Amino acid sequence: MVTIVDYGVGNLASIANMARKAGTDCVISSDPAVVAAADKLILPGVGAFDRGMANLAERGLIPILNERAMERRVPTLGLCLGMQLLGRGSEEGTRPGLGWLAADSVRFTFPADTALKVPHMGWNFIEPAAPAALVQSLPPEPRFYFVHSYYLACDNPGDVMCWTTYGGRFASGIHKGNLWGTQFHPEKSHSFGLALLRNFLALP
Repeated sequence: MVTIVDYGVGNLASIANMARKAGTDCVISSDPAVVAAADKLILPGVGAFDRGMANLAERGLIPILNERAMERRVPTLGLCLGMQLLGRGSEEGTRPGLGWLAADSVRFTFPADTALKVPHMGWNFIEPAAPAALVQSLPPEPRFYFVHSYYLACDNPGDVMCWTTYGGRFASGIHKGNLWGTQFHPEKSHSFGLALLRNFLALP
């Protein structure tokens, strides 16, 4: 069963609709018992880092997420804020993250004379860093929809699945073992997002 984790800050219906288009039934739930039965997890997220972690804690979801993702090695996909929560913390707040990845979320900073704006918003291209299941066989010139002011800076470049350029190069996707993440929104990214979600749902 594919479970989309509901912790009050996600774009849940859109993700569920895209998963169904990809040919997989899924359930949206904040019930730890339902999360405990999942064989794949999607951790979405929109908004502030501290609020996201507080909501996970208030719903009693952190222990079961740790058990499923880190002990049972269930394939887990973090989307946007959901990817940032996989790291140790964020410049945006003070709460610790899940700590599954040696990484921290940092804010885009640009010189005062630049035309670049924060948040980074709209369509942008990805550049796969290395062969990885989620970015295999995507349509040509893969591009995805972004809305974010922070990005995940990984200690180990080998954890980066794909890069995107906005002022400089940043990690727009991660992969480490059973952990996957995208800073962009596949549910808003048409055929590119559909192909990526199909790849995640096809993981063993």
